[in-house]
Amino acid sequence: MDRILDVKDLAIDFATFAGPVHAIRHVNFHLDKGETLAIVGESGSGKSVTMRTVMGLLANNASITSGEVLLEGDDILKKSEKEMSAMRGNDVAMIFQDPMTSLDPTMTIGKQVAEPLLLHNDISKKAALKEAVRTLELVGINDAESRLNDYPHQFSGGQRQRIVIAIAIINHPKILIADEPTTALDVTIQAQIIHLLKDLQTKIDTAIIFITHDLGVVAGIADRVEVMYAGKIIEYGDVDEVFYNPQHPYTWGLLEAMPTLETKRSRLFAIPGTPPDLLDPPKGDAFAPRNPFAMQIDTEQEPPFFQVSPTHFAATWLLHPDAPKVDVPDEIKRRWGIWAAKHPAKEAD
Repeated sequence: MDRILDVKDLAIDFATFAGPVHAIRHVNFHLDKGETLAIVGESGSGKSVTMRTVMGLLANNASITSGEVLLEGDDILKKSEKEMSAMRGNDVAMIFQDPMTSLDPTMTIGKQVAEPLLLHNDISKKAALKEAVRTLELVGINDAESRLNDYPHQFSGGQRQRIVIAIAIINHPKILIADEPTTALDVTIQAQIIHLLKDLQTKIDTAIIFITHDLGVVAGIADRVEVMYAGKIIEYGDVDEVFYNPQHPYTWGLLEAMPTLETKRSRLFAIPGTPPDLLDPPKGDAFAPRNPFAMQIDTEQEPPFFQVSPTHFAATWLLHPDAPKVDVPDEIKRRWGIWAAKHPAKEAD
């Protein structure tokens, strides 16, 4: 597939009174045209900061200390603010978590949806409003034409999220970044929004980056998954590989914490401890203090990526040939069993 986005060795610090916070620590990933990439991790792992870099929306106290962000081979980190403004909403668009913080409560929906068209194209207001109606209908807003003069508070939470999506896609961006777009919605509306995004991906021919802390959500939308922890990618692969054949203990914890129909515990699992202080990142594996399977080497040396398959890699010393065998959680054994049943030939190898 043709590569549309390539992030190489990205490192970002935030200046604070206590010193620099090393929020993003040498992150690498890519996105191909037409695919959906999910970036998964707990709050504070660096997902949203990484994507705000792609949008050129970093806070004033942030500094990029290394790396490239190549959009179709062009490094956007070298662009001026004027060039980035022209790119935002046109080449790359973002859907934020809370639609009420994205929508102007004093402006009608019609004006807000039409605004990106008027900003980036030589088009009349009448033509822009006509396209706004078509886009609102595309995202599932009924009687869109009659509701152009309505305000955000006159719509439900799910409808507001659809309107935010309409604003993001009206210029048919090459990349659509969805930053936890279903978190504030109930499960039924979540499923509708996920189905809508996949449907729109085909209709407007865009690639999607889906940011979430919920691996259950990405199973139904992603082609590939990157797992982030403490500002680093620690496991990546095709969605089935990460979902059914996880290899990093942190990924195990995320999957254990996800309720399923097979969950028999009266209380849901929670990963013990808290993420490290990135004012002073720990030596070795950052997950070691929370990892029940941590070895001495985890506190001394950062693990490299070990190859699980041609498309699946994980940065954990447990994959080293000399690592001891561990008694993995029952939920992970269950997933490995599903993986083995799906891939008998690979299991035999």
